[in-house]
Amino acid sequence: MNPIVSLKRLMLLAALMFGSPTVIQADGVGQALHELERIMADTNRLRASYAAGKERMLYCGYCHGEDGNSRRDYIPNLAAQHPRYLFEQFEKFGDGRRNDLVMTELARSLSLQERIDLAVYFSQQVVAPRPAGDPVQTAAGERLYRRSCATCHGPEAQGVSNMPRLAGQPARYLETALRRFQQQNPAQDASVMIAISNALNDDDIRAVATFLQGR
Repeated sequence: MNPIVSLKRLMLLAALMFGSPTVIQADGVGQALHELERIMADTNRLRASYAAGKERMLYCGYCHGEDGNSRRDYIPNLAAQHPRYLFEQFEKFGDGRRNDLVMTELARSLSLQERIDLAVYFSQQVVAPRPAGDPVQTAAGERLYRRSCATCHGPEAQGVSNMPRLAGQPARYLETALRRFQQQNPAQDASVMIAISNALNDDDIRAVATFLQGR
């Protein structure tokens, strides 16, 4: 079966099965972020949200893995990602700031509460990095990372709040993401990543992606 057709069928089924009433109204994104912070600070609420997210993660797990470690090299890991970052990506796919055939439809089928619960669930998973690459290339990538990336993504590439974790991400996914930033128009898209990615050549991109994959 065509994997795109299969995913679209899964998303339709998800919308039918999980069309539960929205706990937080659609205009309450700010409220949802505060709710997420409160959940992460409360052990009992964290457990409840985690359990709810585990029930909803089936369709995310089809591509990203049930434990948040992606099954395909071109798809990112969600495991150990910051919950705020994950929640905000759902919002961006849902309102059109980010666009992807599968993720856009899936995000729009979820309530804000379900987005919170999924963000909590995947944030608590453990990353299983892919094998490290060539040591010379890895060393070059580490130097590039320390120089250009660590300020925002952290010295160990684990991300900070709404900055994504890069450690353990598949190299192929990272290379694709950096090249997409290179193709963006800085006059239209506001991201510091445009300037950073444009300062890298193909060898630099491969090196930094190789370094991060093995973290």
